[in-house]
Amino acid sequence: MDNKFIRAGEVAQELSVSKPYAYKLIRQLNEELKEKGFITIAGRVNRQYFYERLYGAGKEEK
Repeated sequence: MDNKFIRAGEVAQELSVSKPYAYKLIRQLNEELKEKGFITIAGRVNRQYFYERLYGAGKEEK
C-alpha cells in the first residue's frame, strides 16, 4: 500500500527547499484542508492534495 501522506523531508527534496520551509508549506496546505472540513495530521499532508496544489496534477506521475 502506498503511503498516502508526504512528510517534510520528502517535500523539501521534491521542491529543493529547506526543511523548515517544507514545514511551512505543509502547514499552509493543512490549513486549506481544515477550512474544507478535513482532519489533518501535523507535519504531513495528503500526497494527492500536495501534487494537485503544487503541480495541478491529481496524481503523482512516475
